Amino acid sequence: MSAQSKKAQLLARQLFKLSLENGALAPERVTGALAYLEQHRPANPLLVLRAYQRLVAIELARSAAVVEHAGSIADTVLQSLAGSFSARYHRPITATAVANPALIAGLRVRVGDDLYEASIAGQLAALAAAV
Repeated sequence: MSAQSKKAQLLARQLFKLSLENGALAPERVTGALAYLEQHRPANPLLVLRAYQRLVAIELARSAAVVEHAGSIADTVLQSLAGSFSARYHRPITATAVANPALIAGLRVRVGDDLYEASIAGQLAALAAAV
């Protein structure tokens, strides 16, 4: 990693930390960080922006539960899942539904890098791997 790249990573991390309010991304702080970059252009602004975008995307993924389902899913189930994951991770988690007929039945939930599988397709894949 070049010295310029290291400086860009460091600046991106500093801007990211300033974008957090009570441990969560604050839209007005993100806007402020981007305005700062626009007014005080670093040596390589594209490197800084890419690193900052990656950090923001990771943080947003940590705060969202993507619930894949085969059939229909009730809003109350999504709210219940959001509440359960919020309690488990000790931070606010929002749940969004995504239809996936390949699951056959059940759910697959992704929160950041964590995956929770409770579907027929997942059970069949586990059985196939065991044979």
